[in-house]
Amino acid sequence: MSIPFIDLGAQRRRLGEPLEQAILGVVRSGAYVLGPQVAEFEQKLAAFGRARHALGCANGTDALVLALMALGAGPGDAVFCPSFTFAATGEAPILVGATPVFVDILPDTYNLDPAHLDAAIEAVKARGELTPKAVIAVDLFGQPADYPAIAEVTQKHGLKLISDSAQGFGCSLLGEQPLHWADITTTSFFPAKPLGCYGDGGAVLTDDAALHELLDSLHVHGKATASDLAGRTFAHETKYLNMRVGLNSRLDTIQAAVLLEKLKVFEEEIMLRQAVADRYADGLSDVVATPKVIHGGVSVWAQYTVEAKDRDGLGAHLKAQGVPTAVYYPIPIHRQEIYSGYPTGPGGLPVTDAKAQTVISLPMHPYLEKDVQDQIIGHVRAFHGRNA
Repeated sequence: MSIPFIDLGAQRRRLGEPLEQAILGVVRSGAYVLGPQVAEFEQKLAAFGRARHALGCANGTDALVLALMALGAGPGDAVFCPSFTFAATGEAPILVGATPVFVDILPDTYNLDPAHLDAAIEAVKARGELTPKAVIAVDLFGQPADYPAIAEVTQKHGLKLISDSAQGFGCSLLGEQPLHWADITTTSFFPAKPLGCYGDGGAVLTDDAALHELLDSLHVHGKATASDLAGRTFAHETKYLNMRVGLNSRLDTIQAAVLLEKLKVFEEEIMLRQAVADRYADGLSDVVATPKVIHGGVSVWAQYTVEAKDRDGLGAHLKAQGVPTAVYYPIPIHRQEIYSGYPTGPGGLPVTDAKAQTVISLPMHPYLEKDVQDQIIGHVRAFHGRNA
């Protein structure tokens, strides 16, 4: 029998009847759009994320777009982001009319390199063609970026900072979550994420009340806010008074109900993921390059990604043994044809290009049983023993 890469069924069985009743409750209520579960989830998500405000939206890509819209990014603006990540990170600036500038990563954590970020900003300023506007730091594979160093760079240049925590919501650094340093945190609830729903979903978190009010407007077609209505009489639903161009990007009520149940076990699942990661490290660190977590960091282990010289050979070997793998990411964004015309930081992205040739991710989820994990470890070791 094949081993699942991510076993969502194991989690569903654990959550059991309360999860099914939560879904059925929404179906019976008829409140399918912006039902009470959405507001309840936003409140509890904000508490978990140590944020004053949280806003559900349709998906993680929209979360990034909404964040950039709220920060006023648009034509002529430069938004700095890594290339070693999913396309959505580079896509979002383009969708608001801004220009992504791709920055290299650190070789140990795969997250944004603060020194190269600083150099990229200086280079854009020197060219004078774009105005540096914001930085998107990605919490890749579940661990936090180097936010103290990145925030120092953004503050030096007067830029806004977005933490793209699509893979890393719940991670922390020095006891703080990314929002401690960022203006906005975005996340995704795609089913494979550590905190995932049963479809598409996303959220935006911020401590800034004015930003939250603007985000709330933007995610429902630019509806009027309380500030917009000051000194004005409008006796109808605010979605019929449109003060700005926005999106239709609401978190479905059913997905909010699912997430409320999953949030109850999320903290424990983070610890279970850490135990799985520790077992992998103990069993594999002498045959492959195992992940390194930033000092003071806690990862939520969205993926367990190792490096192997013969990455493709290892993947083929594991597939033959019924062990699935994935490569995140075989072609970095700046190497994709559609994105190849956008600027990169000085000297290109050599670390990004090199890591794309060696990384491979192994099965990872909170309910990976020890005997199954031992099989995976054994197959990896057998391949390297055979190829020693």
